[in-house]
Amino acid sequence: MQNKLIALSIFAATTGVVTVYPAIHSAMAVTAQPQPVVQPPVTGRARIDVVFVLDTTGSMGGLIHAAKEKIWSIASTMGSAEQTPEIRVGLVAYRDRGDAYVTRTVDLSEDLDSVYATLMDYRAEGGGDDPESVNQALYDAVHAMSWGQGSGVYKTIFLVGDAPPHMDYRNDVKYPETLVDAKKRGIVVNAIQAGSSAHTRRDWQRIAQLGNGSYFQVQQAGNAVAVDSPFDKELAELSEALDRTRLHYGDAKQKERHQRKVEAAAKLHRESSASSLARRATFNASGSGEANLIGDGDLVEDVTSGRVDLTTVEPSVLPEPMQVMAPGARQELVEETAKQRTELKAKIRDLADQRARFIEDEVNKAGGAEETLDHKIFRAVREQAASAGLSYQGKRVDY
Repeated sequence: MQNKLIALSIFAATTGVVTVYPAIHSAMAVTAQPQPVVQPPVTGRARIDVVFVLDTTGSMGGLIHAAKEKIWSIASTMGSAEQTPEIRVGLVAYRDRGDAYVTRTVDLSEDLDSVYATLMDYRAEGGGDDPESVNQALYDAVHAMSWGQGSGVYKTIFLVGDAPPHMDYRNDVKYPETLVDAKKRGIVVNAIQAGSSAHTRRDWQRIAQLGNGSYFQVQQAGNAVAVDSPFDKELAELSEALDRTRLHYGDAKQKERHQRKVEAAAKLHRESSASSLARRATFNASGSGEANLIGDGDLVEDVTSGRVDLTTVEPSVLPEPMQVMAPGARQELVEETAKQRTELKAKIRDLADQRARFIEDEVNKAGGAEETLDHKIFRAVREQAASAGLSYQGKRVDY
């Protein structure tokens, strides 16, 4: 068994899944070229498709930092509905013509690790002339994403920025027209204003009204709750251990995707704060976080669920260390890894509960958090997602 666990460790360091991002054109281009929109398979589960449209110009540094810290807790809160929805997240970063880019898009994906790895690279730079390319950003959010179909999908956009749109650009689809398309597709558009510009407020309120969404305003830094807990470090370590329970298999192309996922996760563990990794651990141990944790083609999930008979799997598609194992040893390794995954999830959930109680106490001592970014997003989701059959009765914000 020691040799098999060594083999598992070797393999776990070299596998994963990633979202393939659109190629970014030069600064002269208006936007990244939208990728072909491929509809996701229907699974029968409720789903949340959420796209964050982020102004990444120089004044937005504080809010971008808040987004990096809080996206896992926002995902966990969304996933806390009684129906345990699938969660897919997409990104549109935008600046303005003449900056390094106008828009950069990351398609909707359950692979939040890879989405987050891109978010980590966002820097607040450029801008400076007040209006930005909000029109192009909203157009890409509505038209360049693989939005799900059906009544069981809550589709929403959160526009986050501090400057109004350029309404003077030629060959630019103005946001009222884009929001007509969003309404036809069943996409709710919310507008979060950073700062207090009166010009921005006017447009942001109109965007929310036309988008059947909510408008709210936060301080330039995002009003996010940022409380470290004594459980963060251990949760971060357990999260990394949970990652090592993945046993991905498949052909060369699939293994290449798996490798990219591992690289994305490794980047998170290198560069994220302990509190952010603790939030990631909480999400990955939840029902909604299962897809992000295991990706596609995971032997542990496929074999233990009965979907795959390990004895029928061609050795060439197995993880390299498993290819030379006897059939019985392969089965034993999968079962041992499944047991380890179950135990790690239980530890994470227990510590996550203790962390939640600790942070709730700290927030209450500070006078509550009703006006924070977290609460305002949750209020919008709770009200809007009911139309897709999602209920958050008795649920609270996961910090």
